Amino acid sequence: MLIKFEKYPITIFFCLIWSILGFLLILLNIDGTPRIIISIPLTIYIPGYVTIYALFPNNSISKMERITLNVGISLAIVTLIGLLLNFTTWGIRLVPILNCLEIFIFSVGSIAILRWIRTPLEKRYNLTINITFPKNESKLNKTLTMLLAISIITVTCILLYVILTPKMEEKFTEFYLLDSNNRTDDYPTHLTIGENASVIIGIVNHEYKTINYTIEVWLSNQTTEYNYTSEKNETVYNNLWFMDKINVTLDHKTIDIEKGQLLQWEYNYTFNFTKKGNFKLVFLLYTSPTIDYFKIQDYKMIANQKIDNEFTTAYRTTYLWINVNS
Repeated sequence: MLIKFEKYPITIFFCLIWSILGFLLILLNIDGTPRIIISIPLTIYIPGYVTIYALFPNNSISKMERITLNVGISLAIVTLIGLLLNFTTWGIRLVPILNCLEIFIFSVGSIAILRWIRTPLEKRYNLTINITFPKNESKLNKTLTMLLAISIITVTCILLYVILTPKMEEKFTEFYLLDSNNRTDDYPTHLTIGENASVIIGIVNHEYKTINYTIEVWLSNQTTEYNYTSEKNETVYNNLWFMDKINVTLDHKTIDIEKGQLLQWEYNYTFNFTKKGNFKLVFLLYTSPTIDYFKIQDYKMIANQKIDNEFTTAYRTTYLWINVNS
């Protein structure tokens, strides 16, 4: 059976409808499989298709040439739109690119329809679908055609699987300290004995699994001395006191480039000191439970394995230097 669309440029109408669907899915922030299926042709095929249709509304080029040009020109158009937006106040962002694509597709698509209508009927490019084998087709050709169809279906299924299967990006955890104003320029670095101070401890889980985090807070009284034997500066731990332990369980949080920085868990940690001196307040992050420590005991014997960057078993570390006066 041979199906031929001669009265209307049905493929152009289909492209316009498809672009509207893509526009709505993205503006309504609908994620998942439908958005992926709609977005791929919208960026790598439709812009080139309407362009080639507007340039060649007749049968002057073959179908294979059309397919090749459609993909190549689509990629060139999307790249050019992104390049031009980079020099505007909108920048290279999803919504401005989508708006420009919609304007381009509808403008060029309208030109394509007008040129197709003005082209003589016998010279118009029409979509033709042949769903049967010609009677004079040999068995070999029929077999090869069938194998080609199966190959196209297989490749399409593999492509959809690769696109739809969640991609495992790099696993990591964000571990950070902020001052009491949610900034990084006003940490408590000078205190008096008994004066309360606070910092905000933050964690964001990008590990693709639920993690039972443990935060340990340690206070180190340490100095740096020059070792004449090794001819290197070495850290001497005079005291190491346990301050606090915080436990929190967090699920995986997906990175969203459009939304920018994500907040998942923050804790307002308040502390004070009863001793005078220059101290290092160390925050250690573990991805599993840790043993309990006593706050009044000096743990300087294990200082290397706890807070030294070369030997610590902590997953992440951060710290503040604080000078305490009377």
